[in-house]
Amino acid sequence: MKKSYYAAASYTVLGLLLGFFYREFTKAHDFSGISQLTATHTHVLALGTLFFLIVLALDKQFGLSDDKWFAAFFWTYNVGLLLTVSMMVTHGILTVLNHGVSPAVSGIAGLGHILLSIGFVFFFLCLRGPIMAAARQGE
Repeated sequence: MKKSYYAAASYTVLGLLLGFFYREFTKAHDFSGISQLTATHTHVLALGTLFFLIVLALDKQFGLSDDKWFAAFFWTYNVGLLLTVSMMVTHGILTVLNHGVSPAVSGIAGLGHILLSIGFVFFFLCLRGPIMAAARQGE
């Protein structure tokens, strides 16, 4: 359970810092257009903080962190989220600076999305056993 708590807390700090960075960076460069920086803090707060608070509650209820799939879920999901957000920040900075964005940035972000998806599969594998056991017991 500690891992989920620390992940949620870390993503809260990161999300707030990204919101601050977006505001100050675009203001410093007198940028008023649309960039991926606008969505980075909400992505981190939703897919990081809120998601891991839900994982924490489910772990308390069902003992998810004891499942054999939990480590695979935890690390795959986190790497995927951090890779995706890193590429969003990179893309956003390049947009604000009016530099061309390499297709490699989108490709790497795509890899992050794939890892997030695999992480979700591992998460549902963690949930399956306890949910089926609870259903058998009539809960």
